Amino acid sequence: MSHELRSPLNAILGFAQLMESDSPQPTPTQRSSIDQILHAGWYLLELINDILDLAVIESGRLSLSLEAVSLPEIMLECQSMIEPLALRRGISMTFPQFENPSFIQADRTRLKQVLINLLSNAIKYNQAGGTVVVDCTAVIPGRIRISVRDTGAGLSPDKLAQLFQSFNRLGQEAGGEEGTGIGLVVSKRLMELMQGMIGVASTVGVGSVFWIELTSEVDPQLEFAKDASATVGETPIPAVPRPRLLLYVEDNPANVRLVEQLIARRPDMRLITAGNGRDGIDLARGYLPDVILMDINLPGISGIEAMKIIRLDPTTARIPIVALSANAIPRDIEKGLEAGFFRYLTKPMKVNQFLETLNVALEFAESGASKSA
Repeated sequence: MSHELRSPLNAILGFAQLMESDSPQPTPTQRSSIDQILHAGWYLLELINDILDLAVIESGRLSLSLEAVSLPEIMLECQSMIEPLALRRGISMTFPQFENPSFIQADRTRLKQVLINLLSNAIKYNQAGGTVVVDCTAVIPGRIRISVRDTGAGLSPDKLAQLFQSFNRLGQEAGGEEGTGIGLVVSKRLMELMQGMIGVASTVGVGSVFWIELTSEVDPQLEFAKDASATVGETPIPAVPRPRLLLYVEDNPANVRLVEQLIARRPDMRLITAGNGRDGIDLARGYLPDVILMDINLPGISGIEAMKIIRLDPTTARIPIVALSANAIPRDIEKGLEAGFFRYLTKPMKVNQFLETLNVALEFAESGASKSA
């Protein structure tokens, strides 16, 4: 379905962009027509993405990676993504300041999707010169609420009752703002899958407050440090003549820092990292690491897809690739091993298990290098 919808759209957007940059340059009338094609095309792509997201969620086939996610990092990323839209609309934004680390249990990519949806709505449906205030509070022990308050027109009780209905834009289709009418529906489904909640309070003429709640998490670095200090000295480090290279493909900075701390304790190893599957493939081909550590839920292509591409390249085919994922049910592990991973580790990681697996993978890589020599 995705392929069938995207293929003709790829041609429309592709050729329109070629016409836009053609030589000689399009006339002003032609450029105006091309701009309309591109605007409608990109909007149609957004609509297709929303519909496909909803279809995958409602079919029960969406795979989430629930793990400890740093709330300050997520807020900073969302702020940098959404502020250009706010500046264009003349909307002032206020984000919370965090004095201490704060973590919640969520799928990093999907949490950003929900927050960006709430923030973009708060900007688009605000009044001229309005404000958006984002806040984070602990409502009850173990739960954190993220709220997005706007100074828009507000919603009447009858509209609030229809808010989470698919394709219902509450009369906004008559206005100048484009929208699919399913962003909040997708957000609600995603919050439920992340074992969270979403809600809203609104007053006509005053504005609205949309909020989400998720389970708070302990700082994974503190837990990791305790575990590492107890086990890292017990695990034998293989004697090798040169530092071995580990490539870690992971989009969650907190998880990257955990592995960085552990590898820093091993003088026999050096670490390089990639934040997505495509970059991971490029680094694997460029550096030929001894071992690759791969997350499954990555932006763009998945870890499984990246692993298969690395396997198909003769220069990287024999590198052992270890999965490290929050997808921890037995079927996930079974599917990962069947797909071709050397080993499959789950988050939160057990340090001794991680170190043992790393040693096994290094021995495998060493034996492969000896044979090829």
